[in-house]
Amino acid sequence: MDRPLGGLISELRERLEGVGIDQSLAEVELILCHVLQCDRITLYLDGIKLLTPEKLKQVEDIVEKRLTRHPLQFILGEAWFHGRRFFVNEHVMAPTPETELLCEQALAFIEARDLDSPRIVDVGIGSGVVSVTLGCELKNASIVGLDISEEAIEVAERNIELYSLSERIEVRQSDFFAAVQPGEEFDLILSNPPYIAEPDYGGLDPEVKADPKIAMTSGEDGLDAIRMFIREAPNFLAPGGRIAFEIGEKQALLIAEIVDADNRYSDITILQDLNERDRVVMLECR
Repeated sequence: MDRPLGGLISELRERLEGVGIDQSLAEVELILCHVLQCDRITLYLDGIKLLTPEKLKQVEDIVEKRLTRHPLQFILGEAWFHGRRFFVNEHVMAPTPETELLCEQALAFIEARDLDSPRIVDVGIGSGVVSVTLGCELKNASIVGLDISEEAIEVAERNIELYSLSERIEVRQSDFFAAVQPGEEFDLILSNPPYIAEPDYGGLDPEVKADPKIAMTSGEDGLDAIRMFIREAPNFLAPGGRIAFEIGEKQALLIAEIVDADNRYSDITILQDLNERDRVVMLECR
């Protein structure tokens, strides 16, 4: 390869920026690290030696696909979440950094309660990133993942096996809590539900539209799934447990009104992400 690595990175970055892709430098680094099977430090130290004509062709093929605004995670077949690599495809939502806040709050709650063997349910397990993250961090946790999509369950099970968690994470095909038995109780009930309003779908970025629509939209105001979740979750909450779920921007007030109208709830906490947007709701029952 005749040109310096820095020149190649700049060229690829400009091409991605030209079609409106944010974080273009980070994406170029991810593409190169993926093709060269190296970390970022090795990329900048030895990348020029590793980038053979064959590898350069692979990079070019990936960039060409990305210029169509198809999500990079789906092109690569992998995504990073909470410091771990996960398999993903078009049957699941590509994980976002914002959802890491849901995991962090779950871990903080379990630590504060000092639970030896917490029991957790993940409603809408999708790719499994939340369940697997908690399973890796909480060595004695028992987790049930629920999802209506057979294809999503296949992805989740692949990631569960990847991290050797099959004995502690059970996946059930289920519409909300349909596959949870009466009497089953959980210390933590989690969900990243669909919360995009149907009228807003048309204006979404192409990358977001590549995710399964069933995992994104939820009625005219985006709150149909959240209403159902809030209504059903207390039936399966252990004493002293918590319910936590991700929300969209500007939904906190409406959700607070829904919770306030349900006398089973005693407290609501709304947490913001790094962009100071309302992102996670935590609920406590009486």
